[in-house]
Amino acid sequence: MGNSKSGALSKEILEDLKLNTKYSEDELCKWYESFQKQCPDGRISQAEFEKIYGNFFPKSDPQVYARHVFRSFDTNGDGTLDFREYIIALHLTSSGKTNLKLEWAFSLFDVDRNGEISKSEVLEIITAIFKMIPLEEQKMLAEDENTPQKRANKLWDFFKKGENDKIAEGEFISGVIQNEAIMRLIQYEPKK
Repeated sequence: MGNSKSGALSKEILEDLKLNTKYSEDELCKWYESFQKQCPDGRISQAEFEKIYGNFFPKSDPQVYARHVFRSFDTNGDGTLDFREYIIALHLTSSGKTNLKLEWAFSLFDVDRNGEISKSEVLEIITAIFKMIPLEEQKMLAEDENTPQKRANKLWDFFKKGENDKIAEGEFISGVIQNEAIMRLIQYEPKK
């Protein structure tokens, strides 16, 4: 995690992030400075992450979803996000590259991290997404997707899967790319 005593970003992490994200060295150094101010110990806990995430959805309950998002970004499984994980997360969720976003979405839905998505995992994540949708918006959803169960069923039906089947990452990504309506089922975009 760099040289935490001096507060400087290590060259190794800087080079790694320049290669694996869209950010310049200058941007990364500015992000790091801001990160160090907010997280002097160099890590964000799950509780801190959930609190920050909650600020983006003041009219709903994003806690369960934030927990899944945190899990998908905590690549080393230590219960915190270091600067590298934080920047990779930022890059994946804000990158214009659909494949990168879908790789991240797959890791979000792959709750048990076994490389496949089950219908119960889909339902778990869609239920968490639903908690972020304000009730007045839920009432305006199409009849065939106005509950977590209906949405999960619609997604599962699109992939032509049986109750106990699984979806692999490549199949998930190509399926969502081929049908934009599926993208809408796996995320929530707050109304402006």
